[in-house]
Amino acid sequence: MTIFTNLIDGAAEEADAYIKAVLELVGDQDPMEILAALPGALEERIANLTDEELRRPEAQGKWSVIEIVQHLADSDLVWAYRLRTVVAQDGVELTGYDQDAWARSLRYREANATAALAQFQAIRAANLQLLRSLTPSEMKHAGTHSERGTETIEHMVRLYAGHDLAHLRQLDRVLGGLG
Repeated sequence: MTIFTNLIDGAAEEADAYIKAVLELVGDQDPMEILAALPGALEERIANLTDEELRRPEAQGKWSVIEIVQHLADSDLVWAYRLRTVVAQDGVELTGYDQDAWARSLRYREANATAALAQFQAIRAANLQLLRSLTPSEMKHAGTHSERGTETIEHMVRLYAGHDLAHLRQLDRVLGGLG
């Protein structure tokens, strides 16, 4: 287990450590550039993998390539809802979700890689289009996340960019273990 696990039932201190870790991954990079780059980076990394390689987990109890890609698609789906809710209802409550329960219950390991990547790319494109259309005032709209507290849209952008980088590192570790 790492700091990037972000357990649903984690304490506030764990949420703070997770936030700090993902924001450190972003550093002084432009988070919008990171968000825009991930769809192509995923496509490039999974293009020539066999079905067996897509489904082989990094280790016992860890995710495989396909599970990471499907998680990213579903995570962006959740973020799409959160973004739109916060834009329309500044100050709204945002509910966390158990990513491991989603992976199990929604059978991420059985997902179709082409479909999962297409889902991710489409949802990410829609999220980026929305973000680019927001005014500086709208970027200050905030929601109160059930695990992480108050988050402005600006802050969410940095968090999701760090989330992208964390999962890109994870994906590269899994791919490195396939050789």
